[in-house]
Amino acid sequence: MSETLVFASAVDPVEPWRTALEGLLPDLRVRTPEVIGAEDDVRYALVWKPPAGFFARYPGLRLVTILGAGADALAGRDDLPDVPVTRLSDPEMARMMTHYVLFAVLRYARNIPTFEAAQRAGRWHYVHPREAREIRVGVLGLGELGGAAALELARQGFSVAGWSRTPKTLPGIACHAGPDALIPFLAQTEILLVMLPLTPETRRLIGAAEIAALPRGAKLVNVSRGAVIDEAALVAALASGHVGGATLDVFETEPLADGHALWGMENVLVTPHLASVAIPASAARQIAENIQRVRAGHAPAQRVDLTRGY
Repeated sequence: MSETLVFASAVDPVEPWRTALEGLLPDLRVRTPEVIGAEDDVRYALVWKPPAGFFARYPGLRLVTILGAGADALAGRDDLPDVPVTRLSDPEMARMMTHYVLFAVLRYARNIPTFEAAQRAGRWHYVHPREAREIRVGVLGLGELGGAAALELARQGFSVAGWSRTPKTLPGIACHAGPDALIPFLAQTEILLVMLPLTPETRRLIGAAEIAALPRGAKLVNVSRGAVIDEAALVAALASGHVGGATLDVFETEPLADGHALWGMENVLVTPHLASVAIPASAARQIAENIQRVRAGHAPAQRVDLTRGY
């Protein structure tokens, strides 16, 4: 008898996942909730922010996979069964994230927003480029995605430092760790990349005091979770010029509300949470392997601890 994987995401189309997963596991049926019937033996779930009560409908679940690298969307739910929860760890997702980060850093390093503003004003305006080694980039969070981004930026010649809650070692990266090191790290950062998971410890970790520690005119890029930053404090710092510009892919509330102050700020670039997305053709293999591990009675890879948020 075939087993069923229930797929639920408001932003990801099911067909590419169905094609990839059923191609790898011919005895697996990939179905969305509205077409699942009594005959379906739902053992697996592949989800992104499913609605409240979603999991209670599937008492036979044996594995839940999150359509992304972060686990915060499932933390604290009362309908989640006591089964392994895994996240995606796909080299293509890391590559996509690194591309976005590199774009954002290069945009600031080469003064592109200044030239965009000059073009809108019909004004020829020259700013002499700086060498990459003169530009201090700080990566807040040195996990799988943050570490990959930090290494690529260092390879491009930037002066890269990183901060994490616990000590990390990366070649060519000045690594800092722990609460006492955060303010000194920020004080030396010209372009700050926020790449931390959202946990109780990191929620609004970057507040008014932390933003004030950045050098005046520093740029900020957030590709992790909006709630890692105090959004009101960031808006105030952008309005005052203390933060010279921000590239924001994530927000406290998504979609970003109509009329939100960030929409109208000329020193802000808003993108709709797409810095890194799951790619079925590559990520499906990890999911299929985990299903096979669970079928064989083994623990799946990339399991997350929802009490920690990652």
